[in-house]
Amino acid sequence: MKLGIVGLPNVGKSTLFNSLTKAGAAEAANYPFCTIEPNVGVVPVPDKRLDVLTQMHNSAKTIHAVIEFVDIAGLVKGASKGEGLGNQFLANIREVDAIVHVVRCFDDTNIVHVDGSIDPLRDIETINLELLFSDLEILDRRYAKLAKSVKNDKTLVKEFNLVEKLKKHLEDGNLAKTYEPEDEDEEELLESFNLLTYKPVIYAANVSEDDLANDAANNEYVAKVREYAAKEGSGVFVICAQIEQEIAELEDDEKKEFLEDLGLSESGLDKLIAASYKLLGLISFLTTGEDETRAWTITEGTKAPQAAGKIHTDFERGFIRAEVVSYDNLVEQGSMNAAKEKGLVRSEGKDYVVQDGDVVLFRFNV
Repeated sequence: MKLGIVGLPNVGKSTLFNSLTKAGAAEAANYPFCTIEPNVGVVPVPDKRLDVLTQMHNSAKTIHAVIEFVDIAGLVKGASKGEGLGNQFLANIREVDAIVHVVRCFDDTNIVHVDGSIDPLRDIETINLELLFSDLEILDRRYAKLAKSVKNDKTLVKEFNLVEKLKKHLEDGNLAKTYEPEDEDEEELLESFNLLTYKPVIYAANVSEDDLANDAANNEYVAKVREYAAKEGSGVFVICAQIEQEIAELEDDEKKEFLEDLGLSESGLDKLIAASYKLLGLISFLTTGEDETRAWTITEGTKAPQAAGKIHTDFERGFIRAEVVSYDNLVEQGSMNAAKEKGLVRSEGKDYVVQDGDVVLFRFNV
């Protein structure tokens, strides 16, 4: 999973990126923080179930699922026209699965806002407008190309008509994700366009330390962001980038104590991962044994053969069956053999839909 972090200058975006990727580094020894480019960080997805299964099977390795964070800088008013580092970073957003939009929801006279005042909805609209302009540019080019080709190729009529409707939809100030496709063909085409305003969004409401403990219940800025997000079907989570930076410096045991002192049960990274999985409809199934214990990320509704294909294409091609036990049942019984004796390990076929927390052994033959 690849998440792009966007936001105007001085909203806490880079502080959040730096703290998330640094905090993530401490979560699993097998996945130390690595920088692919100066603005990309890979962090493991915290999952306590893996630690329990590793201990149970004395696994040589523990491998977490990972999230790639891209710090997309340079987004300012006029980015779509090349202002700041606009075009370069708009291109980076096209590669991500979802956008994490950091919005400033705190007052601080020492940190100047680029537009002179705090107004999260204005900030959201500024960024959205740049994404929308970029999408319109893409659609204009596609439209011009299709207008020439459609005269001689009637198979392009559907695409040409959709581009025409989408252009009008965006020109009226609407995001691509609010367009309602007429049928499955239109939906597939729309997804293939890879438009920025079609991507799922999670708003990170960056608040002060005082607002963090009560989840910003009395913060008017956050209330506005939540209302806005609900209308477009986006996710929201409350975070204090400054606190995240402090958490990132701590060891695991200190981190837990620090969070408890603040009246928090989880860090911003944990909140973001949970919000991302929910928004994108993702779950994890687990594999475990002496060699390794590992989490695999799949989309909800994935059937057993396709889940097997996540491990290796041969597993999907030669799929015979899946031996499945729920994580809770396995831990309760203490071993796979004990779970089998109680009849809790099931043999599932090609139509089985894998569930979150399933511990699976795939049988295959190629």
